[in-house]
Amino acid sequence: MIPNSYKHTPVLLQEVLEYLQPKVGEVFIDATLGGGGYTEALLGAVASTGKVLSLDLDIDAIRAFKLKPQTSNLKPVLVQGNFKDIASIAQANGFSKVNGVVADIGLSSYELDDAGRGISFKHDEPLDMRFDASVANPTAADLLAFKSEVELTKLFTEYGEERYSRSIARNIVRKRTEEAVTRTTQLVDIITNSLPRAVRHKAQDSCRRIFQALRIAVNGELENLRQFLPDALGLLAPGGRLVVVVFHSLEDRIVKQFFVQAATGCVCPANFPHCVCGKTPQVQILTRRPVSAGEAELAQNSRSRPAKLRAVLKL
Repeated sequence: MIPNSYKHTPVLLQEVLEYLQPKVGEVFIDATLGGGGYTEALLGAVASTGKVLSLDLDIDAIRAFKLKPQTSNLKPVLVQGNFKDIASIAQANGFSKVNGVVADIGLSSYELDDAGRGISFKHDEPLDMRFDASVANPTAADLLAFKSEVELTKLFTEYGEERYSRSIARNIVRKRTEEAVTRTTQLVDIITNSLPRAVRHKAQDSCRRIFQALRIAVNGELENLRQFLPDALGLLAPGGRLVVVVFHSLEDRIVKQFFVQAATGCVCPANFPHCVCGKTPQVQILTRRPVSAGEAELAQNSRSRPAKLRAVLKL
């Protein structure tokens, strides 16, 4: 079913445009369409002589954008696909040596509130969590049903950074011997009852971390990001810009480390008389520190609080 309104407020929109610096006639890729906020702004900036490719793994995002009243006569090239496949998608659609790529790795409000996939712990929904529900990949319920206690503990620790991962994993394994854990409310109860009584008033924090861990595992989010970054950089023309917005520390660490590595030149030991490694910087880092939402944006969209933006210029 096509949603009547694919709700999503673009995060750090003005900052994204500031770092991308789009101009008339230029070519851009919005690697995560979502509600279409970045795409609409880029369409307006590049005008009729420019081009914009927009992709999203969630078919509902594509369908909803097509139904929206368009603010520009220029239409984007819309593709359902994973941003990790940006290189092949760009090639298939005639996009190369682009002026900029932007990716917002966060979730849309629609995916959190209305998609019915169990991504949010605040609604009673099936534990699916797949961004592309048409693909027969394991769901969150599948992971809870088949992973061992050790595997679940590792998953919750590495992807959720949850202090009580072991007790939560143990109780999931116990519970599934009685009944399958298939709904968000079941998982919330297990998480809450796994915490020491003294910290149960903070159960929502643990729920947020456990749900995050499962969502990351179901969708392969960190692996996708690691594949996306070098491929996106490879699509840029010299002087092109890559802007990435992330929402948690695991993603931010990956982006920061990739940008630092790409900006690093010669790595030969200091006592070498001349460079033998041949490594030269690929990019100039434009954001020495991540850019966060200002007070005005936070007042309008509280979900922008964890957002962090980093940007580089290709040399």
